[in-house]
Amino acid sequence: MASCSETSVDFYQIPLVALNHSVRKKLGLYLNPSSTVAEDWTNIAERMEFSYLEIKNYETCQNPTLKILEDWQARCPDTSVGKLLSIIEAAERMDIICDLKPVIEADCIKYLKKQKDPPVQVPEVHSSIRTPEPYSITMLDDPRGHSPEMFDAFICYCQSDFDFVYEMIKELEQTSHKLKLCVFDRDVLPGTCVWTITSELIEMRQVMHCHTGCRKMVVIISDDYLDSEACDFQTKFALSLSPGARTKRLIPVVYKPMKKPFPSILRFLTICDYNRPCTQAWFWSRLAKALSLP
Repeated sequence: MASCSETSVDFYQIPLVALNHSVRKKLGLYLNPSSTVAEDWTNIAERMEFSYLEIKNYETCQNPTLKILEDWQARCPDTSVGKLLSIIEAAERMDIICDLKPVIEADCIKYLKKQKDPPVQVPEVHSSIRTPEPYSITMLDDPRGHSPEMFDAFICYCQSDFDFVYEMIKELEQTSHKLKLCVFDRDVLPGTCVWTITSELIEMRQVMHCHTGCRKMVVIISDDYLDSEACDFQTKFALSLSPGARTKRLIPVVYKPMKKPFPSILRFLTICDYNRPCTQAWFWSRLAKALSLP
């Protein structure tokens, strides 16, 4: 990789998450303005293999550079700072490399230092010996931790779509399909940390249909879904566990017409569409089959 100054940091070994918000905003200052001379954010997005329609949707964002970096990181969690710099270099934006390399390098050094020197965990001192507290996060968990409740699929939804979630429960759990869905408002005990528990439910609490594992998440897409921080976190977390959808982990479901654009981060996945009258008769059987396959 060409550079304006030598560095001892191997940027290809540094994940993109090492870049903090201020560096990403500075990248936006260079790439967001449209230019007929230099390549802008649209060219960078193309080099990151975003589709034409995805790039068109990003045009509505206030800071499209920031958004494509977030989505690229979620879609390709193993990508690196070095890969980003090589894309910028291939776009012949050496002005960015020369101007921002020092601050990018500083972020990478901070990241490496944190990895090398994790914060020291100081054990709590108690006046008496205590036995470990029971650990339960769902209604049917064994409080002793011997047999945690398992599920066929985690349902990602926002509150305004709960009527359809209830319909899903009836069609997939209370019929011959006999699937077991994880519905947060029904199955999770109150008083738990939302983000931590959600991560465990998505990654660890789903039935393994074969030795390689089969963990599924149904994402109910609607206009309100697009405004939900919880849904955004759940979707990106699940995508990070299955980059490129190689294990068919996520299944997007659309059940009513949308006014807003479909989320670009899920455009590369096959959609299960309840809106189409011609395929509605097969909707539940197709969804059930997808959830039960390895």
